[in-house]
Amino acid sequence: MGRALATTAGFLLAALLNGCSVSPSLPPEESVREALPDTTEIPDSWAGDHYDPGQVDDDWIRAFNDPVLEALVDEAVRNNLNLVAVAAQMDIAAASVVQAGAALKPSIGLGAAATTTGSSSLDDNLQSSNVMLAASWELDVWGRIRAGREAADAAYRATEADFRAAGQSLAAATAKAWFLASQIQQQKALAEESIEIFRQTESLVQRRTDVGRAQPQDLPLAKANVAAAEANLNQVEISRRAILRGLELLLGRYPRGELETAKTFVALPPPIPVGLPSELLERRPDIVAAERRLAAAFYGVQVAEAARLPRISLTAAGGGVDSGLADLVGITSPVAQLGANMFAPLYNGGALQGGVDIADAQQRATMALYAQKALEAFSEVEGALTNEPLLKSREERLQSALEQSEEAYARTRRQHEVGRVELLALLQTQASLISAKSALIAVKNERLAQRVDLHLALGGSFQ
Repeated sequence: MGRALATTAGFLLAALLNGCSVSPSLPPEESVREALPDTTEIPDSWAGDHYDPGQVDDDWIRAFNDPVLEALVDEAVRNNLNLVAVAAQMDIAAASVVQAGAALKPSIGLGAAATTTGSSSLDDNLQSSNVMLAASWELDVWGRIRAGREAADAAYRATEADFRAAGQSLAAATAKAWFLASQIQQQKALAEESIEIFRQTESLVQRRTDVGRAQPQDLPLAKANVAAAEANLNQVEISRRAILRGLELLLGRYPRGELETAKTFVALPPPIPVGLPSELLERRPDIVAAERRLAAAFYGVQVAEAARLPRISLTAAGGGVDSGLADLVGITSPVAQLGANMFAPLYNGGALQGGVDIADAQQRATMALYAQKALEAFSEVEGALTNEPLLKSREERLQSALEQSEEAYARTRRQHEVGRVELLALLQTQASLISAKSALIAVKNERLAQRVDLHLALGGSFQ
């Protein structure tokens, strides 16, 4: 029986040491390569040649040179309740590390009891009391407890990285909301300008109608355009208030929709260094969190494997007994005991093997999620790098379109004043001018938001 038990223990220990495929001590790039399909390769550099491969900068919020934005981000980091919740989760994980590691140390307790015993054969009741100091300590022969502590520590590191990622996401969301608020403020000004343009046209058509030089449908059409422009202003105001309330929520403020916003955009900062793909794995906190969860899953398999092996514990106790009965029979008051015990699971209906299977499946799932997170991060950087020059080109073309629309509108207005073109042609050039101005405002905001997305994708700190 003893030989069989030893053989079983040896087999299980071998399974414990060899059952995991990815070690938490591997560098992140090697872990990702191990987890990715064999046909997927991580390139040495990003696609294209329009970027600076230098070291990624931190403190990227200051790159926009906007003191108001910096103050808003600081306020959001201090007051955002979702970030407070993530910080609390980090505290929970830190306490779990302490809790998991406590089993590596002896457990010491103090017990006390007092009783009174009565009998018809005794003249007096017997009083007894005892105080015992007891200690127990499980010998972590197979590393089960240490693996549990390491799993808890890896989980804590993951939540710590989650907190950093949440802070970066909050800073990015605040910056994009601030730029969007500026865009909608400019769209509101454009809507008001549109109303003025259509009112001027209405006045012009009214004068032409008064002298009999307008078509019967011209004045109603001009009035309809004024009404439509006024309705558009109402819709823009609804959107503006909604955007401001969203920004105020990020800041932890009451959502009144009354935040003062900039009337113009800040200048887009120059191109930034973007580092290399391999560096991204160690820099982006969400990838770091995924890698730490993979490490926790690795240690989880060790815990499950070791749970199938015998457990050995040492116990010790000492104390004193004060008892009337002990005095009668001559028992010495001080007591002490030492002991050791072992428990070896032999049959439990497959529960422990089920735990191993669960832990192994969780590790495979975590490995796949880690690799997928890395691929998504690479995609975000590649997309941002591709979009930057395209958006720049789009802005240049929209600027040219605006200049052409302004010239076309000025000429058409002069021709309409002298009766050389119909009202419909004038309205079309007005609509083209307003559309060009609106598109240019939108693309300027899109370029700023895209730069924020690039900073976020690269994982550089905002502070």
